[in-house]
Amino acid sequence: MAGFLGEFEATVDAKGRFLLPASLKKQMPEGTTTLVINRGMDECLWMYLLDDWKKVEERLRDVNPYDSRENRMVRKALIAGAVYVELDSAGRLNLPKTLATYAKLDKEIVLAGDIDKIEIWDKDTYNKLFESLTPDTLSSMASSILGSGPKPQA
Repeated sequence: MAGFLGEFEATVDAKGRFLLPASLKKQMPEGTTTLVINRGMDECLWMYLLDDWKKVEERLRDVNPYDSRENRMVRKALIAGAVYVELDSAGRLNLPKTLATYAKLDKEIVLAGDIDKIEIWDKDTYNKLFESLTPDTLSSMASSILGSGPKPQA
């Protein structure tokens, strides 16, 4: 699979469920019914396919909790907050209340592809991320992060 791409808006209903957008679902392997949602960075949630979550678990398994409090906190934040979620027959996912509270999710959300995961954002918070992002700022950041490697192939 190439990875998750795009931005998709959804609405959370009174029971904490949202409909997984069809164009995002098409990016998932056929028959996907179980996903993992956990705390992300920058006030959002991260949602993984099971195989991708297992890779994260393996990396976290190698983080020694006895080395530092920072190690323990990262493991705790990413593992203890993780939950398995099931797509229901209508294609909806239920957002666990504790995770929705963490990411300040209310009614309008954005699902943003991030290659190996999908970020779940409050729509207003997500839009504010890009308010101060000018073409020059983006160019400077991209140059410092991506500019030292080989040129992209056309």
